[in-house]
Amino acid sequence: MARWEPGATQRLVVAAVDLFNEQGYDATTVAQIAERAGVTKSTFFRHFSDKRELLVAGQETLSRLLADGIADAPEGSTALDAVAAGLERASNAMGPTNRELGPRIKAAVAASTELQERDALKTVGMAAAMTNALVDRGFPEPTAHLAGELGVLAFKRGYTAWSENESGKSESLAPYAAAALHEMRSIATTLN
Repeated sequence: MARWEPGATQRLVVAAVDLFNEQGYDATTVAQIAERAGVTKSTFFRHFSDKRELLVAGQETLSRLLADGIADAPEGSTALDAVAAGLERASNAMGPTNRELGPRIKAAVAASTELQERDALKTVGMAAAMTNALVDRGFPEPTAHLAGELGVLAFKRGYTAWSENESGKSESLAPYAAAALHEMRSIATTLN
């Protein structure tokens, strides 16, 4: 086993997702994940505190990218325009591995109550990051909260469409997230 081989985090995530789908979350051990990833068990614990953490790898980075994009949106942007800037920043950081793992992660989460709870916490964290960034820009809390929640919905819908798109017309998540946010904006105008 290569102890310091680069890409250990990504290999651990891929190994875990595959094992969770093959034999179930509960039946999968840290030792099996480490072995499949080609690392030691101690290397696993240098990257993750437990196997639940594998499917939220990158959560802090994603939340930071969303918040940074909102913070850097042009002066005078509406709350949803700022959210669009956050979605674009985060989407541009997603690559082919994220796209490939999407349906496999979705299947693993759907099969495990514990992973569903962890996924819900990830959603809360994304919404909080966007809400806080919008409040920092001066938007009232209710506006910021609603825009942040719409941003989460748009991100999740865009990510699902992107990861399930077989045609490969767009390698970037950004147009999918933008289209989903546009759809959320349109729907919001009908909520009278």
